Amino acid sequence: MAEKQKAFSIKDWSQDDQPREKLLYKGKAALSDAELVAILIGSGNREENAVALCKRIFSSVNHNLSALGRLSIKQLMAFKGIGEAKAITIIAAMELGRRRRGEEALEKMKITSSKSVFELMQPEIGELEHEEFWIIYLNNSNKVIQKNQLSKGGITGTLVDVRLVLKTALEVGAVGLILAHNHPSGALNPSEADKNITQKLKIAAQSLDIKVLDHLIITEKAYFSFADENVL
Repeated sequence: MAEKQKAFSIKDWSQDDQPREKLLYKGKAALSDAELVAILIGSGNREENAVALCKRIFSSVNHNLSALGRLSIKQLMAFKGIGEAKAITIIAAMELGRRRRGEEALEKMKITSSKSVFELMQPEIGELEHEEFWIIYLNNSNKVIQKNQLSKGGITGTLVDVRLVLKTALEVGAVGLILAHNHPSGALNPSEADKNITQKLKIAAQSLDIKVLDHLIITEKAYFSFADENVL
C-alpha cells in the first residue's frame, strides 16, 4: 500500500509529466506560462526537459506572452527540441488566445469610451508588423454592428474607398463610425495622412447624417484618440 501511495507522488513522475499532473490536481492557474507551453510540446531535448526548454524560450522574449505570440515557425524551430509540429502547436495556441481576447471584447459590444475601442481592436491589430485600417460601424446606441478591414499596408488617401465605407454604413444602418489603424513602429502621433483621411471620411459621412465619432491609432500597449485629444 505504501508503494502504491508513493507512485502517485508528483516527485516520482518524470519532469515532463509534472505540468500535466499539476494542472490536473492543482488547477490551471497553478501553472506558470512555461509549464503551460510545456504541456503543448510534450517533451524537450536530450539536455533539457520540456519545462526547462520552455523557460529558455520565454527568457528569449523577456517572459512576454505577446512577444512569444509574434515568433514565427522558423524562429521557434531555432530552439533545439522544437520541430515544425511543436512550433505550429505553439503558434496555434497563441492565436487561439488572441482570438479569445478579441471575442471577449466584442461581447461587450457597446462603445463607451476610446478605451473600449482600444480593447476591441488591440487584439486585432495591436501586434501586427504591417499597418491595417479598420472601420467600426455603430448604431444609435453606440453598439457595434460590425467592424471591417478597409485596407492593409501603408496608409494613404488612395487606399481609402469612401464610397465603400458609406455604402456599408447605409446597408447595415450605421449612424456612427469609428476609424482605427495601427502603427507597428509604436509611434502614437498622427501623421498628416492620418489627419487627412479622418477629415475626408468625416466630411463625406456628414452628408448622410453619419458621424465619425473617433479615430484611434493603436500600438501594442497604448493608443491615441483623435476625439480625446480634440483633433477630430
